[in-house]
Amino acid sequence: MVRPWTLLPNLQAPNILPGPMSNRITVAIAGGSGYVGGELLRLLLDHPTFTVTQITSERHKGSFVHFTHPNLRQRTRLKFTGLDELEPVQLLFLCLPHGQAMQQIERFTGLAERIVDCSADFRLDDPDLYAEWYGKPHAAPQWLGRFVYGLPELNRDRIRGAQYVSGVGCNATAINLAILPVVQSGLMVADTDLICEVKVGSSEAGNKASDSSHHPVRSGAMRSFAPVGHRHTAEVLQLLAVNRTRARVHMSGTAIDNVRAALATVHLFVPPGTRERGIWKAFRTTWKSEPFVRVVKEAKGNYRYPEPKILAGSNWADVGFALDNSSQRLVCICAIDNLMKGAAGTAVQSANLMFGLDETTGLTFPGLHPI
Repeated sequence: MVRPWTLLPNLQAPNILPGPMSNRITVAIAGGSGYVGGELLRLLLDHPTFTVTQITSERHKGSFVHFTHPNLRQRTRLKFTGLDELEPVQLLFLCLPHGQAMQQIERFTGLAERIVDCSADFRLDDPDLYAEWYGKPHAAPQWLGRFVYGLPELNRDRIRGAQYVSGVGCNATAINLAILPVVQSGLMVADTDLICEVKVGSSEAGNKASDSSHHPVRSGAMRSFAPVGHRHTAEVLQLLAVNRTRARVHMSGTAIDNVRAALATVHLFVPPGTRERGIWKAFRTTWKSEPFVRVVKEAKGNYRYPEPKILAGSNWADVGFALDNSSQRLVCICAIDNLMKGAAGTAVQSANLMFGLDETTGLTFPGLHPI
């Protein structure tokens, strides 16, 4: 009898896809035991150009990756190595806890031609803004200007060919994509207030257990964890500054009983006389050529507005809006998978651009329905 696993491809190589190594780009993931690192590896194992040669974890050093990321069983025979064992590669993804990448940035840049840092360390251009929102001075402020903020919908031309790209905050991504058409079209009332509410799934808190993530406490909860002072506010302020838009940003975060999800609902005001067709024009103009953004605004049905559930595992962002003509209040909405478009998916999309590849490579999974 032929055992089923004898029919599988050879799993000794880090990636199991065919193709000569000379045509592939070597990749390492530093800090790969977390959810973002696991998502990166899942995506890269099926990428036709990138080959993962190393993935690190201090806690799981020496163990097979699939013990920590069981969905990758029989997809790779990689084992976790220590961070001090990293070898030179062409592309390095940093998925370390916030604050660690900037402590060793000189070493990391000596190991890789190009870097995508998925932490918050290099998302902000201004060291004073970093100190204000993260409560301490930046350890390597001279490097802030060398990283490009890694949201392709904002910075595609700068990311293309860049050496160093930052990751994005998942909540900031949802807010920024929700409001970008209004900001770029100048439809927002000047010097106004943006009221931003983001509902997020539990995976946003990472895979390290805490009192708040303990299942009996977390299950069924709808908890306001950051009614004020959320750090991702800084990335929204940065977007407004780049677009020369003055507004006060008020952000709140609410934890909901999903694993993957980020749903941003942003309230703002548009000038008197603004009609829905003008909003439609702004959204269509901004998103008509974007490969991963869809405008979702239907007249009827369960899915007439963006819904994060159907985006699980995908790099899509669904955006929509509703206009209250009686008050000129515009509600902008964006749904994403926080681990994908809010982290690993956008990181791979940026890496594709950095190496001159089609930015959709390895990212076309559409999500599941029902789930």
